[in-house]
Amino acid sequence: MESANREHVLSIRDLSITFKTGAGPVNAIRGVNIDLYKGETLAVVGESGSGKSVTFKAAMGILASNSVVNSGSITYTYHHNDGSPATVDLLKMKTKDIRRHINGKRIAMIFQDPMTSLDPTMPIGKQIMEGMIWHYKTPKKEAWAKAVRLLEEVGIDEPEKRMRQYPHQLSGGMRQRVVIAIALACDPDLLICDEPTTALDVTIQAKILELIKRVQAERGISVIYITHDLGVVAKVADFVNVMYAGKIVETGTIDEIFYDPRHPYTWGLLSAMPDLDTDDARLYTIPGSPPNLLHPVPGDAFAPRNSYALNIDERMEPPMFKVSDTHYAATWLLDERAPKVEMPKELRARIRRMMKEAN
Repeated sequence: MESANREHVLSIRDLSITFKTGAGPVNAIRGVNIDLYKGETLAVVGESGSGKSVTFKAAMGILASNSVVNSGSITYTYHHNDGSPATVDLLKMKTKDIRRHINGKRIAMIFQDPMTSLDPTMPIGKQIMEGMIWHYKTPKKEAWAKAVRLLEEVGIDEPEKRMRQYPHQLSGGMRQRVVIAIALACDPDLLICDEPTTALDVTIQAKILELIKRVQAERGISVIYITHDLGVVAKVADFVNVMYAGKIVETGTIDEIFYDPRHPYTWGLLSAMPDLDTDDARLYTIPGSPPNLLHPVPGDAFAPRNSYALNIDERMEPPMFKVSDTHYAATWLLDERAPKVEMPKELRARIRRMMKEAN
């Protein structure tokens, strides 16, 4: 999926990560490949425990102490102040160098619960200024003025007053806006949003997503969304990677994933989205549970939950089959020797409705 006129920002190749636990090693990430290009929005979707957050915590150098990176590379390309490009493998950098040169300064992360990201003992203003002073030695007066501007930019009124307040004095939506202001303080060129709207009500969710989109358009930054909510994905993403049991199982443009999904797991995720126009009185759920990654996974990890599984699924892991130049899916159903299987009728009807709405 290389493209001549798109500039690579992040390239993850063959990433494999294991966690040591009392029950044995858990092979949480099993050969992940992801590409992100400048100015684009990539959504990584999948159920809880599929490995979405772990993948990007590896890029930030903030993996838990019981983790082992078995193989792979995470190459990140950025520009120095003079405009000259530089490419680094984040997995080969020392933690202190990532802290000094990458985290906050070039790659910033917004976590799902603002209360765990904010220091309850420190005023809001000081927390926004901290990164600027640490990375750029910004004078305090200048950092204060920029922090006030950032609070205005993220839609917080009375910013001067808020600067002196503590996290517990703000609502959930305001705290999330403060976390976004902190993430933007050092002008990063990559923003990683880990379930940024999970703890918020629906109206605030929509405002936060609009805010991130607006900031992205104004600053020309690249954004990664980590989410299990396909409703969020539909609003923000250019490209989607569907993740299951520590692997990417389908990747494509937003239209390809929503209107022409090819992996049965993606069919399940789309079918499980709430839909007011469906004839079915019950909400669809994917049967079964994800595999226990304490044990080796033979063949296709999704096979036990897949009503379309073939014999080969139990023995051999499917490769990524090409559907188009931008669309790939790891399912044996795309092999030319496989029987022709159509997506469920109800899902096809739903996709037709989605397309009609979009038009």
